[in-house]
Amino acid sequence: MSHSSQFTLLGKRRFLPFFITQSLGAFNDNLFKQSLILAILFKLSLGDGDRSIWVNLCALLFILPFFLFSALGGQFGEKFPKDALIRVIKLAEIGIMSIGALGFATNHLALMLVALFGMGTHSALFGPVKYSILPQALREQELVGGNGLVETGTFLAILAGTIGAGVMMSTERYAAVVAGGVVGTAVLGYLASRWIPRAAAASPHMKLDWNIFRQSWTILRMGLAQPPAVSRSIVGNSWFWFVGAIYLTQIPAYAKDWLHGDGTVVTLVLTLFSVGIALGSLLCERLSGRKVEIGLVPFGSFGLTVFGLLWWWHSGDVPSAASAHDWLDLLGLSQAWWILLSIVGLGVFGGFYIVPLYALIQARTAVDERARVIAANNILNALFMVVSALLTMVLLGVAGLDIPQLFLVVSLLNIAVNAYIFSIVPEFTMRFLIWLLSHSMYRVKHQGLQHIPDEGAALLVCNHVSFVDALLLAGAIRRPIRFVMYYKIYNLPVLNFVFRTAGAIPIAGRSEDLATYERAFTRIARYLADGELVCIFPEGKLTGDGEVDVFKGGLSHILEQTPVPVIPLALQGLWGSFFSRDPAKGFFRRMWSRVTVVAGSAIPAQEALPERLREQVIGLRAGIR
Repeated sequence: MSHSSQFTLLGKRRFLPFFITQSLGAFNDNLFKQSLILAILFKLSLGDGDRSIWVNLCALLFILPFFLFSALGGQFGEKFPKDALIRVIKLAEIGIMSIGALGFATNHLALMLVALFGMGTHSALFGPVKYSILPQALREQELVGGNGLVETGTFLAILAGTIGAGVMMSTERYAAVVAGGVVGTAVLGYLASRWIPRAAAASPHMKLDWNIFRQSWTILRMGLAQPPAVSRSIVGNSWFWFVGAIYLTQIPAYAKDWLHGDGTVVTLVLTLFSVGIALGSLLCERLSGRKVEIGLVPFGSFGLTVFGLLWWWHSGDVPSAASAHDWLDLLGLSQAWWILLSIVGLGVFGGFYIVPLYALIQARTAVDERARVIAANNILNALFMVVSALLTMVLLGVAGLDIPQLFLVVSLLNIAVNAYIFSIVPEFTMRFLIWLLSHSMYRVKHQGLQHIPDEGAALLVCNHVSFVDALLLAGAIRRPIRFVMYYKIYNLPVLNFVFRTAGAIPIAGRSEDLATYERAFTRIARYLADGELVCIFPEGKLTGDGEVDVFKGGLSHILEQTPVPVIPLALQGLWGSFFSRDPAKGFFRRMWSRVTVVAGSAIPAQEALPERLREQVIGLRAGIR
């Protein structure tokens, strides 16, 4: 279990060439698209017609390929080696951008629109392979960090492309500059792709279905038919794109009408949002403990609602002036700071929301279905973005809402949609409660957790100090754990929801409830036989003085039924905390307690005698109660 930073991946060939390739692709998409929009608005001779029609056509041409070709992209991602497929797609990008460059050089709008449709197709084909290659290239503990870097690179590249287009289109010879820029970027993307290591095909014998409509429906059904945690993650992912599309499309008009700003204010708002996304994405690795921590998703959803409401609440605070504010003027207005903070907050919590969802989809989808499931996600993303555009037109045009009121509606809808997701998949809420406990009331450190195997069965034994021992261990250890706990603790309010959702095993004394006692040992044997981790507190009760009590015989009974390696654990620093039985405890006296989870080396089943394990746990505890 490596604990190196996610940034070390940027020095690894298995990640860096892919990271550069996908970042350059995102940059080029937006460089060309934004340059085309600016050309339509300010440069091209289009008669007296409404230029907004052409701008809307651009949006349609870019998103349409996601409906048409995502299914093909999913199939290609399964059938062909992913490294070779990426290189083919990047070669196609050079051809597409050459057409676009010719269009700019000749002021030929039709060629530019063909190239835009081609870039949409490029993105639709690249998306499934982009996210399905990561689990092949990265270790499990690197998956969140890798996704965080990818999202950071994507959003910063989008921002750079948007700003770069504005700079290029402001030059006198804009056509030649844009043409050279998009073709040159495509070439660099292809050269970077040549360094991507081999990534074998998941299903090389798959028969391709070229009927894009039938296959799109089939793949969409496949994605939504995944286990609830995966299928609802797909819905949650698409919901984020719904929300993001509304915010991003309204930023130019909002900056002009509500911030009373010029074009530099639009750039400032886009920059703050993109940097926020990047920052939130990078922080996910640290906050998740380098595991796929879906407890961050409810946290991210909460932040999206709070900062969306703040944005609505403070809209209208910025005073108008004789001339439009530039970005420096705006930064000098105290009334604007809450709005700007809200925009950054939306980005940060958006990162907390989206990165764990992508990581969960990748981690819990079968290898031979992963690319197609991601393709299904892309189709649903496109559908949600179309719905967001239609809803925006209805609310702003028909219902007569203003832009801040639209943001209010989106924030309230976010509560409803995510409440639905979390009710269907209580694991999200359960993991959030665990994550919140381990990051609020306690400061949890880890030692020796590399002794816990990444796969295969093992029995964890730990001292029992507080009512939340299981939650702290679940938050510290990457693998799911089946906890065996006294039935009266299992039935505690709130905690019962967590324990039940996590599949904990209630146990009673033989004399208290024989049926519960026997059922517990049957379940323990089954889980260990299935290769899972099971954790017991062999003292059989909470400590009354902070010391480690005698280990009971149930430990030996488990190992007789299912001989597996035993990992001793110790909790340091919990005695005296609010959830312990220390008579001198106080709620505030030990708030944010420093707790350490310590793991020792595995002990073979035949050597794991209760007294020896007790001595091991006492040694790991090192006298720290």
